[in-house]
Amino acid sequence: MTGGGRLDTRRPGSDRSRIGQHGNEHSGLRRLGLRRLGGRRLGDRRHRRTIAAVLAGAGVLLGYSALRPTQGAPVLVAARDLSPGVLRPADLVAVPLDHPPDGAIRSGAVGRVLAGPMRRGEPLTDARLLHTLRLPPGTVATPVRIADADAVRLISPGSTIGVLAAWEGQAAQLVADDVTVVTIPPADDDKGALIVLATTPAQAGTLTAAQAGGHLSITIKPG
Repeated sequence: MTGGGRLDTRRPGSDRSRIGQHGNEHSGLRRLGLRRLGGRRLGDRRHRRTIAAVLAGAGVLLGYSALRPTQGAPVLVAARDLSPGVLRPADLVAVPLDHPPDGAIRSGAVGRVLAGPMRRGEPLTDARLLHTLRLPPGTVATPVRIADADAVRLISPGSTIGVLAAWEGQAAQLVADDVTVVTIPPADDDKGALIVLATTPAQAGTLTAAQAGGHLSITIKPG
């Protein structure tokens, strides 16, 4: 009994005690929840950092792949600007290409005839080579020197031409017609231009006699 004659109803296990205990339990749960929430947030941040590191590493690998040297099979490319004619060892160099063009030549081009001009670094393909280098049956390779070197620059291996001969005081005469240019060797002098033609033996004899005492010129067939 307390002062004033009232009974003290507070005792262990009373409602107030239980309320205090529950409050303490709730406070503990809240602290535990905050710790768990903080742990999850920390884990999320670590997860995001891990993903960022993986993406950064992938970017580095992609950049290295783009900058690394090509690993394709080597093909022959022009070592310098090339003119039509017989290919020599110094004209070509083997270079690895990831995506070479169709018909790219990988070896065995030296000594073959280039049908048209090529730029330095351009891959050599089968379409660039004169496949009629093997003379047709019944023909021979006949070298002739054309007086006008500028006119020879208008033709290339594979061109079909006529050959005219002019002697002193005489009009030019057609001495060979419908002959095919096999190759045009490089010229290092000012004595006209040398070309090699696929001719019959009879045409070869006529051309040899004509250039012995006259000057040769050409006509160019269309096509």
